[in-house]
Amino acid sequence: MKQKLLPFFDERRANVEMIVLHSTAFEIDEALRLYEAREVSCHYFIGSGGDVWRLVEESKRAWHAGKGQWRAITGDINSCSIGIELANSTLGQTDFGSVQKEALKKLLKDILHRYRIKPENIVGHSDMAPSRKADPGKAFFWKELAAEGIGLWPDLNDAVGWEENDPAELLGIIGYDTRDLGAAALAFCRRFLPEKVPEVSDVWALDANPGRADDALFEDEKFWRVLRAAAHKYRSESSTPCRI
Repeated sequence: MKQKLLPFFDERRANVEMIVLHSTAFEIDEALRLYEAREVSCHYFIGSGGDVWRLVEESKRAWHAGKGQWRAITGDINSCSIGIELANSTLGQTDFGSVQKEALKKLLKDILHRYRIKPENIVGHSDMAPSRKADPGKAFFWKELAAEGIGLWPDLNDAVGWEENDPAELLGIIGYDTRDLGAAALAFCRRFLPEKVPEVSDVWALDANPGRADDALFEDEKFWRVLRAAAHKYRSESSTPCRI
């Protein structure tokens, strides 16, 4: 692991109970210039070639998440989370490389070994700030991580017989802030139904406007099956910390 410690941090005000995953269009040198210009930071940065950089000590509060909410955690996400950024030239609209994936898996397993983080609290920036952020993007490999015990992935069999039809309630069970229901639904799709996320011609616009789901999504049968299955998974299997 390489190291370039940044001065953009302060003291934690809570224990670590979350991991927030991000993506940026830049490799490390340009990313460092951006962090310095904006006075922001993350704990770790993983380049497209798999190099892992420590930028802020885990014991400190890095400035990576901004305002947001996830489940019962509101406001100060930075204090209770570890932030990891991955380089991806399209802001997560196209695949991450295999070497980069393996580097992230190794880092996550190391972190999970040291903290009792619950699987539902491994989130993307867009999960905890759906009206502000679209990263790590629809091409992020959530299902692949869940297959290795990192996070949760729904089983569609769990949706059978469940007739709940309030999207705000189901998204809230998973953890989303549903005050902007369209933004929460689109963030859910980025993670669990990326084929339902519209293509964008200008990926840079995503950083300012992540978008909202249109009304047609709420009439989509597959959306409901996956949403119900995910809510069931998060409600029934999310109480035990990850054990890696």
